[in-house]
Amino acid sequence: MRDASKLGLIGALKDLHTCEIVGWAMDSRMIQTLVADALRAAYWRNKPQPGLLHHSDRGSQYCSSAYCALQASYGMQTSMSRKGNCWDNAPMESFFGTLKTESLHHYRFATREQARQVVFEYIEVFYNRIRRHAKIGNQIPAKFAKQCYASDKIAA
Repeated sequence: MRDASKLGLIGALKDLHTCEIVGWAMDSRMIQTLVADALRAAYWRNKPQPGLLHHSDRGSQYCSSAYCALQASYGMQTSMSRKGNCWDNAPMESFFGTLKTESLHHYRFATREQARQVVFEYIEVFYNRIRRHAKIGNQIPAKFAKQCYASDKIAA
């Protein structure tokens, strides 16, 4: 059996306002298509209005012309950390640490599909819909997002 770290990498995007993981993908390598797949998932899930601020670190996959073009096609504004500044990416680093601590470190996977299923259940079932987050007043991200974005539509 292999552990999760050898079965693939995860790319994810988090809504910093609601704490919800809005898009994610898995691949065997950290390449531009991994983060592009996560961005596509986030976009199709939420269909944000043009002008959304998309923040990432300066990893080569996020700086690629294809990824930047995808952001532009969705009307997103690109924001990146300054070189050598790790603090701007802290929410995602925290999420990946939490994913490992609360889920992945408790398993040994025989296949990549088993790992993908555990990641799916952690993100889509537990993290977004059950786990409470102190940053949003100990609320559940999916419920908080629904309330926030429903009130935004009413105000518009």
